Amino acid sequence: MKILYPLIASLAILGAAFAAAPKPNVVYFLIDDLGYADCGFSGGTDIRTPNIDKLAKAGAVLKSFYVQPLCSPTRAALLSGRYPTRTGVYNVVTPGAPWGLPLDERTLPQALAEAGYTTAITGKWHLGEFRAEYRPTRRGFQHQYGHMMGNLDYNTHLRDGKLDWYRDDKPLQEEGYTTRLIAKEASRLIRAQPTGKPLFLYVPFNGIHSPYQVPEADAKPYDHLPKLRRTVAGMLAVVDEAIGQIAAALDEKGLRDNTLIIFSSDNGGARAGTGTMNTPLRAGKGGVYEGGVRVAAFATWPGKIPAGATIDEPMHIVDWYPTLLKLAGAPTAQPLPLDGLDVWPVLTQRAKSPHDAILLHGTNVNVKALRMGEWKLILPPSGKMELYNLAQDISEKRDLAAAEPAHVARLRARLDDMTRGAKPLGGPLPGAATKEK
Repeated sequence: MKILYPLIASLAILGAAFAAAPKPNVVYFLIDDLGYADCGFSGGTDIRTPNIDKLAKAGAVLKSFYVQPLCSPTRAALLSGRYPTRTGVYNVVTPGAPWGLPLDERTLPQALAEAGYTTAITGKWHLGEFRAEYRPTRRGFQHQYGHMMGNLDYNTHLRDGKLDWYRDDKPLQEEGYTTRLIAKEASRLIRAQPTGKPLFLYVPFNGIHSPYQVPEADAKPYDHLPKLRRTVAGMLAVVDEAIGQIAAALDEKGLRDNTLIIFSSDNGGARAGTGTMNTPLRAGKGGVYEGGVRVAAFATWPGKIPAGATIDEPMHIVDWYPTLLKLAGAPTAQPLPLDGLDVWPVLTQRAKSPHDAILLHGTNVNVKALRMGEWKLILPPSGKMELYNLAQDISEKRDLAAAEPAHVARLRARLDDMTRGAKPLGGPLPGAATKEK
């Protein structure tokens, strides 16, 4: 008993210290339509992204990070921790459409707010706005700034002739290039954050999504590039500048050492090969080949995530939900089952992916794919299954379905199991066009 008492006391002290540890701030940079190889840290050579690359170098580059192939589905997956088969968000929520992220979802900002976080979104929502209860301030965000839809004019903030710019879900008339306005607001929120209170700041830029618009001075350094690539380069350079400003605000506030910064695209690059670069991946935005669902990503937290790391273990954007809730000490009781799994050991301890399989769903219920270890099975609209070994063929050039029937059968059985009882589309009818309007 003499030995036991000191041990109990030591454990109690350690437990108290752990409980007293400050909760981490979280800043999530979601870039719109970024190519897999557009930034320097992911192999890009023709666009300068020094601020992004510096953050990536300070943490872990995620080489096999998966999302959904379009804007709204990825946002739904991040904020719910659930695949489209559960939320019905397979496709884009268009302006005024009578649907959005289902109201019975416990969103990530709602859960973090319960844990004492300030929650804010500066940028693109795209998960429903036809009724007030679908808008950000009713879905867990205490502060909202930016736009509800995609494809708005970067300078006038109009979408199809209608203003799409808001503060706290109320229309806002304001001048300025959207990327820079988003950075300014995010930096303001960081500087205004009360000392000791944790912050969840979600920064979903509309850059580098169409329309392809950029101030001439920002495109000028890229005069040597083809016209579309020149414009995209200038747009990404402004995003890089914006991320640098937000990182500087964290430094000025003294928050960087206790802030987890996450960076990813929302889907594969649009106009791959001319506008964006997805090298070495096949295809781009809108499809379930790697170029549509595997994106440039990294995570950085000084002293927690090893600097200069490269992680090739498969992860999906749904994984951030349970991972962040655990880090934040948020209440874990969930009204609905999660698909995401805790990837913190993967990021910090070189653990294997917690997934035995990752669902890569397309833009309607009939298009889907499955990543299982090094193998990937695709069920395209034609219904003719395709099989690829990603360890040997990351570019998905050699369809092995005919040569590997056992692997096809094994992955097809797992895919059927994961999509059984899938929720129907919340908006567009099956077979509807996947082009974002």
